[in-house]
Amino acid sequence: MPIENYQSAVETIDAFLKLVVGKGGLRLKYRITAGVGAADPHKFESREIYVEIAGPDVDLVLEHNAELLRSLEHIAAKTLRLEPFEHDLVSFDARGYKALRAQELKLAADTAAEQVRRTSEPYQFAPMNSRERRMLHLALKNYEDLRSESSGEGMRRSVVVYPKNWQPRAPSTSGTGRARTFGRS
Repeated sequence: MPIENYQSAVETIDAFLKLVVGKGGLRLKYRITAGVGAADPHKFESREIYVEIAGPDVDLVLEHNAELLRSLEHIAAKTLRLEPFEHDLVSFDARGYKALRAQELKLAADTAAEQVRRTSEPYQFAPMNSRERRMLHLALKNYEDLRSESSGEGMRRSVVVYPKNWQPRAPSTSGTGRARTFGRS
């Protein structure tokens, strides 16, 4: 469901950020854009509110793979009482980090697609957050001979790329009905 009242949402995010920046003693500025102007030009996110963060302390926001940036974004979405599937309606960025990450994920998707085509075996990405998994799925959807699925639970959830009609191989037996073992006993 889209955000119904942009003005109220912007005021809520502004109050949240003023509190965090003020109490945290952070030297940060931010600009909040809502509505059509907030749309993602790359179409990786269906954002309706976009927050661009800058300032002398922006490096702190981007440390540890932008953990603080993602946390601020997550708390802002929760503050707006968005459902988890609506969290990509609000997007925070700093120094183009997310655009660069989107390019990295597109390149990773292309590389995985090439490997799956070459080997005819599935490729599993490292676990990542739901937004990045979505970006991978979007990057892979144009490969008609491949399919992608999310696998795992919680923090271990990742994307797996398969040949379109891939089926797991049935375990082979040696005819004795016993499993074969190798190495010393």
